[in-house]
Amino acid sequence: MLKKIRNVIKAYKLSNLNFRLILYVLAVTFIGIFCIGSASEGENFQLKQIAGFILGVLVLTFFTLLSYKLLFKFYWIIYFATIVLLMLVIVLGTVNKGAKRWIDLGFTQFQPSEYAKIFLIIFVATFLFKRIETLNTFKTIAGVTLLAGIILGLIFIEPDLSTTIVIFLTFCAIMFLSGIHYKIITGVLIISLPVICILGYYVTQPGNVILKGYQYNRIVGFFQEDNEKAKDLRYQQENSLLAIGSGGLTGKGLDNNDVTSVKNGNLISESHTDFIFTIVGEELGFIGGAAVIILLFMIVLECFITGSRAPTLAGKLFCFGFGVLVGVQSFVNISVATMLLPNTGITLPFVSYGLTSLTSMYCGIGIVLNIGLQRNKAMV
Repeated sequence: MLKKIRNVIKAYKLSNLNFRLILYVLAVTFIGIFCIGSASEGENFQLKQIAGFILGVLVLTFFTLLSYKLLFKFYWIIYFATIVLLMLVIVLGTVNKGAKRWIDLGFTQFQPSEYAKIFLIIFVATFLFKRIETLNTFKTIAGVTLLAGIILGLIFIEPDLSTTIVIFLTFCAIMFLSGIHYKIITGVLIISLPVICILGYYVTQPGNVILKGYQYNRIVGFFQEDNEKAKDLRYQQENSLLAIGSGGLTGKGLDNNDVTSVKNGNLISESHTDFIFTIVGEELGFIGGAAVIILLFMIVLECFITGSRAPTLAGKLFCFGFGVLVGVQSFVNISVATMLLPNTGITLPFVSYGLTSLTSMYCGIGIVLNIGLQRNKAMV
């Protein structure tokens, strides 16, 4: 086995390594590290993020060298390992702000749902690849949907609605890109759209059993501007919007002492995690915010390009799936910070503080890089 792995590594060509993707990832990560340091003065979050970055580089290197074809052979083990991790959260998880999403390791907290995103993409991509001949059958479609639904269900009951939605959209994108017949897709849309509308109406009603109280308040409060209770729920997003707007073109500068700074006034909680884009906008201005958005867009684009050159359907679906994950999660996080969507607790990929979040993203990038090393020469 080791000899086979060495032979595979020797077959890699350095010219096929996507240095552009590595550069984009490093650049946006460094921006995040500097902004985390500014957002958490007096705390050691920046040092922890640097440690997470170093660990992330090791993770990236490992998965860049490890053949994705070998890794994907263990897709069932990866699937059941994901279920075990998510169930451990339910049993041993630490409760924080009404949600049980973390396992306390002593020196840090581990959030299994972050790795569940990557693991589920691996599983779905390989599951569909192995059943390409029966892709358009009820058995295959229902099977993969049910298996993915178990993972989504475990994440939802933590509760983690935002992550559930992001993973669900990623799953839908993978299914669409896998080559399922358009008649099946049309049929699913015809059936699901009315169901989504009815479900959407139901969850906005008081006393529904689907959403937790704070989730319901965040959604309803976002739309009811004249409600006094809604104002209390919206204050973070309103302050975030004010902070980003006050940054102007070039921002107020990192670690500034500006008395008008929303950050310095402690008017934003979780500014180093969920609202890190607020710090980017206020302290680095429009230029900094645009740079982060462009870098994230380029990362997504490079994932798509790598997917188009992948030698197997499994590799293609992983690259596209991971690209969609980064894109959707970035859109949701930035939309919350700019008050385009209701407040949700989700990180900005590569930028927000969080060792699990950062290393899981680097894991995904490493797999994409490996797929690029084995790309289809006919499509280069």
